Amino acid sequence: MRLFDAVLIGAGQAAPSLAVELATRGQHVALIEGNFFGGTCVNFGCTPTKTLRKTARVAHMARRAADFGVITGPVSVDFSVAMARMYARVETSRSGLVQWLEGTDNVDTIHGWARFAGRDGERFLIEVNGETLSAAQVYLNTGTRAFIPSLPGLENVPYLDNASLLALTECPQHLVILGASYIGLELGQIFRRLGADVSIIHRAGRIAEREDADVSEQIADFLRDEGITFYLNSSIKSVAPNADGLSIQLADGQEISASHLLIATGRQPNSEHLNLDTVGIETDARGFIRTDAHFNTNVAGIKALGDINGRGAFTHTSYHDYQIVLAEIDGQQPDGQWHDADRRALSYAMFTDPPLGRVGMTLAQARERVKEGAQILVADFSMADVSRAKEESETYGMIRMIVDAQSERFLGAAILGIGGDEIISVISNFMASGASYRLMLQALPVHPTVAEFFPTVLSRLKPLS
Repeated sequence: MRLFDAVLIGAGQAAPSLAVELATRGQHVALIEGNFFGGTCVNFGCTPTKTLRKTARVAHMARRAADFGVITGPVSVDFSVAMARMYARVETSRSGLVQWLEGTDNVDTIHGWARFAGRDGERFLIEVNGETLSAAQVYLNTGTRAFIPSLPGLENVPYLDNASLLALTECPQHLVILGASYIGLELGQIFRRLGADVSIIHRAGRIAEREDADVSEQIADFLRDEGITFYLNSSIKSVAPNADGLSIQLADGQEISASHLLIATGRQPNSEHLNLDTVGIETDARGFIRTDAHFNTNVAGIKALGDINGRGAFTHTSYHDYQIVLAEIDGQQPDGQWHDADRRALSYAMFTDPPLGRVGMTLAQARERVKEGAQILVADFSMADVSRAKEESETYGMIRMIVDAQSERFLGAAILGIGGDEIISVISNFMASGASYRLMLQALPVHPTVAEFFPTVLSRLKPLS
């Protein structure tokens, strides 16, 4: 049995950096990964999809070339070249991570599926590859995977998830996607631009329903303009093989023939094979590990970081979990967002084109707060009135800012449009500072940019009723 100061199970976005930092502080650590180092982000998420998104955007802009006075002729995509570029980027990222970890003293990397095997006094026992490890501290960073619903006939067709979709060697003729949330919408637009016909089935009456209704509708508009078909308020009754690939029968009687079916109905935690009951770790009904704001589980000495704790399904939240833990280990007393996970302003982006950048509360949530007696200010501004957007001929979208009238602090923002994924950080960083919006109102911005309109938008704040 090998003894370690700490064992980290899962090499997503929190554990590798934490392992290295613990090692540089003198701890002997083991980092165990059963699949690919780097987790979903590097292998099946951010890295490959954003690489492929670039190819899709270049193809899209080439098709629009005549709008800018550029003559190109017919535009087509060499799918194999696009995928090879994506694979190369993934391999470079993953191999660089592994080399960094393997080159760090006091970090033992182990490739295998780990699980708890009980306790030995105050230490935890972990089994991997037939070997037992012992550690006083364990960090779980095992992430999530695609949730596959039970559908009649699904077992008889070669359906895809976000990982297997990226292993295709030929572009689908007709890609049908079940689920119109962030993953489904991003991948749907990418593959539409790569040359596939795309249809999206969604159970709700509008797409991306976690967002405000007007934001959802604008996203639907530009995706429809690109030729994506939506089946809203719809569900799949059954699927079966056919000559084209598969036949999808909807609950309302409609039938869709497709070459490929992508399931994008959410995520489920990778917790069921960890033998959590051998050490008494509690999970919620879905299998996410319950933690406090410092990521402590109900078992002292075990923390859960990243998607597995249900506190944020994003690479940046997972990495931020690591930063909060490291600050605690170093005995820092931060007064900002490293204090704990409950105090951070959650920000994210949906990488459609144009993208959506979001932080904090929505307008719908603000209205609920007003009903409870809160005093809130709101301002909207159309991208069609933003000079830079007009100059780029990319005028879809809008800017929305939500402010607490009493504290004058930002409560939330939505930026749908050119650069929205990048410039939302202007607001989220400002929220982290806790400063009054009036400081931004007085700022000197750069022209011509989208962000230069932030003071203009703030000057139009009105009470929300």
